[in-house]
Amino acid sequence: MTPQMLASCHRRASSAAFPFGYTAIERQGRGWNATSGRVGEKAGKGTFATGMDFGVLRLRRGETLQVTTDQETLWVLMSGRCQVTIYGQTATVARASVFDDGPFAVHAGVGEAIAFKAEAATEWTVTRTPNPRRLGARLYRNDEFATEDRGAGLAQGACRRLVRTIFDYSTRPDSNLVVGEVVNFPGRWSTYPPHHHPQPEIYHYRFTSPQGYGHCEIGDDVVKVKAGDTALIPGGLDHSQVSAPGYGMYYLWVIRHLPGKPYKGFKFTPAHQWLLDPKQQGWVPTLPST
Repeated sequence: MTPQMLASCHRRASSAAFPFGYTAIERQGRGWNATSGRVGEKAGKGTFATGMDFGVLRLRRGETLQVTTDQETLWVLMSGRCQVTIYGQTATVARASVFDDGPFAVHAGVGEAIAFKAEAATEWTVTRTPNPRRLGARLYRNDEFATEDRGAGLAQGACRRLVRTIFDYSTRPDSNLVVGEVVNFPGRWSTYPPHHHPQPEIYHYRFTSPQGYGHCEIGDDVVKVKAGDTALIPGGLDHSQVSAPGYGMYYLWVIRHLPGKPYKGFKFTPAHQWLLDPKQQGWVPTLPST
């Protein structure tokens, strides 16, 4: 991957805290152009683009927002307390920590009205993508999801993490998105062993401390990620993540189906697939005697 393309795949946040209002991070129709080497050009031949708009929305306490969607749209609550009104039904959602609390998400198709009223300062991620299907707006509550303890017993516990899938192709085949969250334990790996899939993916990161950080592999390249950063993963490239010791790492992941090729799973990198066997823990160091 060239330095220009790698730079286009890593969106560094200006600070750990986003300003009030909407901050655009990725635009679906623009990407890195392989011919010119420039970032931000209109998508075309030789261009990598995710096919998704992605950004962060922050509402002040008492602020209201009414939206009538013009594309498939997904809001995932990061923090705060907010009233959400869909089809005249109002529910209050709240999240204190992406590490300790499960997600609330609002999902809507084209032409559907959603109203938000922040009862406290509230932050959402927002993903938009074209989809001609009628989806029926709905609220996903945090008690609807199971948290999967993944990687326990493998590789001496080095890739144990928590995974929450909000919805995928098996539960929402009418959506053009697959979305979920991962909580990395400090100093542990996730998306591991490395894997790949043809569909593009977005990762958005948070950490348990402002100075926390981790590393994201994109093919053979690595970027250092901090709170508020976003990584764009081109289809077909191996990817995995690791958090620095002492810091829990959270990331939201969103995958965009390709036309005629929905995301139904991934393929592990063959060279590292042996790590999936709990009988093979890898090299165990011999510690010096005291």
